[in-house]
Amino acid sequence: MILSVEQLSISSREKKIVDNVSLSIREGEWYAVVGQSGSGKTLLSQAIGRMLSPNLHAEGKILFNHEDLLSLSPKQMRTIRGEKLSYIFQDYQGSFTPFRTIGQHFEEYQIAHGIHHAKTRKMIAMEALDSVGLEESLYTRYPFQLSGGQLQRASIALALLLSPDLLIADEITTALDSVSGHRVLELLAKRQKETGCAILFITHDWRHVRRYATRLAVMKDGEIVESGGKHRILDHPQHEYTKQLIQAAPTINRGLPSGLEEAGSI
Repeated sequence: MILSVEQLSISSREKKIVDNVSLSIREGEWYAVVGQSGSGKTLLSQAIGRMLSPNLHAEGKILFNHEDLLSLSPKQMRTIRGEKLSYIFQDYQGSFTPFRTIGQHFEEYQIAHGIHHAKTRKMIAMEALDSVGLEESLYTRYPFQLSGGQLQRASIALALLLSPDLLIADEITTALDSVSGHRVLELLAKRQKETGCAILFITHDWRHVRRYATRLAVMKDGEIVESGGKHRILDHPQHEYTKQLIQAAPTINRGLPSGLEEAGSI
């Protein structure tokens, strides 16, 4: 297992928000955590990378490559984040500083992880942009000069730049239209096959779960109410809440409209 979360709880001073959550992710798999807003799935993803706000406290175990992340120092975690464990956020635009070029973001990311040779950094960045179908000219552009789809692709390239073992993708299609969202996930699936990374996919969209996930967990009110193989849960859900979520997603068995894959690029 690349990641094992064991009896993880997250609390504020007032209450427990995530309660006794356990899950495991295998090397190279696409694992989905599904739930409505406020279910705790994003807090779970933030706890894995030790990115919770200071007013929240996590207890339990988060074993990543057999090392408990909750026991590491902040300096040790900074080394792991980005190099071995990486994120793509729902607010992908917030990942980019508006007054720095796309190339400067890639430069800083690599310098922070010990890649000091300028020519090497640029070569790696250009290869990363090419891997997500972006032209080299975007290297010198500013974030506001890119379309939403291009910026999302750049965020994927940046997250996978150092070939992490685990990528956490938190509601990454929410801000995109359905066509662009589909293409971004197809791109992510392609890059996953090329890099071999595991993906923890935070979502509320069952269509994406059916298309991409191998296993999944369903969260409600800070607890995992059901987990297992994708087909077992989608075709034979056991928990009443899971049944309600699936029934409320009438397009779950419907694919993309005919010809969508051939529509214009993002």
